[in-house]
Amino acid sequence: MISLFKPHHKPHYKPQQKRRKISLTAVFTGFVSLSVLLTLTVSILSSTQTQKRSLVHNTLTLNLSTAVQMSKTMDSLFQFMQSGLTNAAVTFGESGVSLQKKELESRLDLIRNSSGYFNSIVLVDETGLVRAISPKSIGTAGSHITSQAALTALRSRKAFISEVYMTSVTKRIIVFISEPIFDRNGNYKGFISGTIYLQDKNILNQIFGGQFEKNETSYFYIVDSKGQVLYHPDNNRIGKDISANLIVQQLEKGKSGKQQYINLDGVDSLAGYTRIPSTGWGIVVVSPTKMIYDQLYIHVVLLLLQMLLPLTVLIFIVVWTARQIANPFVFLTNLVQKFEQDGVELPKPRVHWNREADLLTRTVVRALHNFRRQNEQLTQEAMTDALTGLMNRRTFEDTIRSWIDQRMPFAILVLDIDKFKTINDTFGHQTGDAVLKQVAGIIRAGVTQQDVSSRFGGEEFVVLLRNHDRSEAFLRAEQIRKSVEQAVLVADHPVTISIGVALYPQHSSTAMELFHLADNALYLAKESGRNRTVMIQEQDKA
Repeated sequence: MISLFKPHHKPHYKPQQKRRKISLTAVFTGFVSLSVLLTLTVSILSSTQTQKRSLVHNTLTLNLSTAVQMSKTMDSLFQFMQSGLTNAAVTFGESGVSLQKKELESRLDLIRNSSGYFNSIVLVDETGLVRAISPKSIGTAGSHITSQAALTALRSRKAFISEVYMTSVTKRIIVFISEPIFDRNGNYKGFISGTIYLQDKNILNQIFGGQFEKNETSYFYIVDSKGQVLYHPDNNRIGKDISANLIVQQLEKGKSGKQQYINLDGVDSLAGYTRIPSTGWGIVVVSPTKMIYDQLYIHVVLLLLQMLLPLTVLIFIVVWTARQIANPFVFLTNLVQKFEQDGVELPKPRVHWNREADLLTRTVVRALHNFRRQNEQLTQEAMTDALTGLMNRRTFEDTIRSWIDQRMPFAILVLDIDKFKTINDTFGHQTGDAVLKQVAGIIRAGVTQQDVSSRFGGEEFVVLLRNHDRSEAFLRAEQIRKSVEQAVLVADHPVTISIGVALYPQHSSTAMELFHLADNALYLAKESGRNRTVMIQEQDKA
């Protein structure tokens, strides 16, 4: 121990220099206050990191899901486009492309206006002569084609989708889709083509233009197989080569997925991306990472505001009461240290004879309870689906893996609302959301507390029935299906569900295969007429 006095070397005394001493009040005040503040800071940082990881994961997953859905929509759209041109080519092949110019233009106008897919439609004969064009205001009828894309379509005599290019006459950035024309004897007579003006109003921005209106921070873009922009919220970027973009490079390799990356503008972003099978194009859904940090900032500010008053009261009382009594400080210090251990039950506050010490103790306990309640609420929100209140997909996946690890028998039900798109298209998305919530309520009412019901995505739900054999699982599924069928969810419009059922471990011992088997059973239920339950059979196991 260091002496408080300097040693004497001479028999006489020298004046001793006084040292500053720390009072017990200051020690208790500093120690308790610092412990509380540091503990709460660590807890807030830990909560923020957990929230950040959850937000990044959910954003990436949502962006990938959105990209996949948009890819399916685009794929169907181009199939309809090609089908429309094919029908038109057959019609012209049977009637001949040698009709009068007015008649040809009239037919092309009818095709363009009735489908709404193309900004312009052109009829070219086997010599490369433009026989007719719609709208005729373009004025190239009677001239020969000159663009490389059109010449390639003419020579190939096959269905053709061009890369992005700029026309020499109208100076528009376009995509060109064509279908060959053959007469009844199989003789090549030219082709009919449709054109999409990428920088003008077109079918792409009509379908997808309002996709992210409610979320101004997220956006998407479409690129062709060479990395040229086909669609972007900023029209000035259409036609630009962004093949240096990391995500576009992944698409060029034929990959799909989700990734955090730095875009060509130096912006840290979260992207989900996938390819369109029919065209080889890629769809990228992007959310700036700054959006995550903005949400985290709001989260931290709200926590601090909620804790400000209790902390202010706490520090004031600690300073005042530290002069009189030490025991409350020891109790509070131990309380805060225990609070660091997640899941530890907070003790009941001690009753002190001193009014101020008693108030301080109760304030700290109340503040910590509030903080823990907020953390538990955030955890609950991360586990549930925001719309229906059921467990979300991530919780379902964790649960099924846990049950399989425990080797606990269960049944899996994969449920899907029949023709849900018709409900959305006919009555609107608000009604669709209401139907989802009502169906979720019926599912929740149809299972026990030991079962797990979750929304898997869109109009699809998954239920795990604990310790259910084949007959019990089928009966429970039928009860849910009939409850939905009998409920009036949309006025004058029946709402039904189809259900696929599989059992663990009878049908499979792995979560992924078991889910796919139940999903296959759901597909059989859909194919056999919908509004029914199908149990996967033993021979369906692969």
